[in-house]
Amino acid sequence: MSSKQNRVAVIAGLRTPFLKIATGFRTVPSRVLSSYLVSELVAQSGVDKSAVEKLVFGQVVMSPDAPNLAREVVMGSSLPVTTDAYSVSRACASSYQSAVDIAMSISSGQISIGIAGGCDVMSQPPISFNKRMTEAMVKMSYHKGSKLAAFKGIKFSDLMPTQPAIKEPSSDLTMGQAAEKMAKENGISREDQDALAHRSHCNAANAWEQGWFSEQVMSVVMQPDYQPIEKDNIYRANSELEKYATLKPVFDRKNGTVTAATSSPLTDGASAVLLMNESQALALGLIPLGYIKSYAFAAIDPNWQMLMGPSFATPKALDSAGLKLTDIDLIDMHEAFAAQVLSNTQAFASKAFANERLNRTEAIGEIDFDKLNVSGSSISLGHPFAATGTRQLTQMLYDLKRTGKQHGLITACAAGGLGAAMVLEAA
Repeated sequence: MSSKQNRVAVIAGLRTPFLKIATGFRTVPSRVLSSYLVSELVAQSGVDKSAVEKLVFGQVVMSPDAPNLAREVVMGSSLPVTTDAYSVSRACASSYQSAVDIAMSISSGQISIGIAGGCDVMSQPPISFNKRMTEAMVKMSYHKGSKLAAFKGIKFSDLMPTQPAIKEPSSDLTMGQAAEKMAKENGISREDQDALAHRSHCNAANAWEQGWFSEQVMSVVMQPDYQPIEKDNIYRANSELEKYATLKPVFDRKNGTVTAATSSPLTDGASAVLLMNESQALALGLIPLGYIKSYAFAAIDPNWQMLMGPSFATPKALDSAGLKLTDIDLIDMHEAFAAQVLSNTQAFASKAFANERLNRTEAIGEIDFDKLNVSGSSISLGHPFAATGTRQLTQMLYDLKRTGKQHGLITACAAGGLGAAMVLEAA
């Protein structure tokens, strides 16, 4: 995406702990959690805060009182108020988009230094009412007569808030239902899903035990007791494969195979990266974590198999990087569901899929599971929708540094039949 002399360097990456909804971050607005994160990221990076020219932040579940999260992050963090900022939303690939936006601004010479990230606090979703109640409340706000007249015909049941749901308007399926559909159509077994989820938890637990996340995860001090939150609270330190088989399916209770344990949990958290023109980094004496070598996005029909985006975005990113899958040392594939990961790894290895869906003569390549999600991924670490992309970006570069490897691939599916992929290069 840029010349060897003018690469986009990742100077620093950081995230908060990822927590289950309704736990440690349940009272913290996204703008506050993100502001804590950005202030700490800049402080740890060694970059002068006044040098940051742009901030782009992703958010999926937007708060009505802060629709432009990025601008609120600037105002609430240590950054100067003159820092340009805007928000993006590409469902679960939102911070892929924020990172690409900053990278493109750097590559084009518009800026030299920028911050990209994302945050979702699922503990605080916007609560809505049904159509009748919504119309009555709007009418009350603008009605010149009796305010009570606006509620004529409203029933007690209309007073109940609408349960938040992540559902596709086009297909009328939730993400879990889409994963269940993929499991059936692709022949993904319950046993294989359980094994992948178990592996994810084991890898995440090992990463925490070995201290691999020590530089990637900041400590967040919370009121009123001011006790620091330092670790994720989702991964199972003592995961036992046998127990996965005892759980009941949640999206198709009669004939399904997808369980809560093989699904990414609703999560609160934020992540961000600081990107810089390589020549600027060298001039400042900064040592990058690595570089963004290429990226790609893809879109497919969500009524087919909604979560197959990685299989369409990855070959584009590899082509752009001039690499093949065999050149990739480590892979982080977002684990929305075990069935989704296994469906995509199956497609990667399929020549028939390549011919029929990608118009290619050769398969993308078979994934070596020893290279996949070696520090855990979304099933075990959590999935604060918009924060996952820059979590993957940071985690991959630290994994490459730790193992002495050169190339990493991160990829994710997203609602709406979207997919994202990025090839990273170690410093």
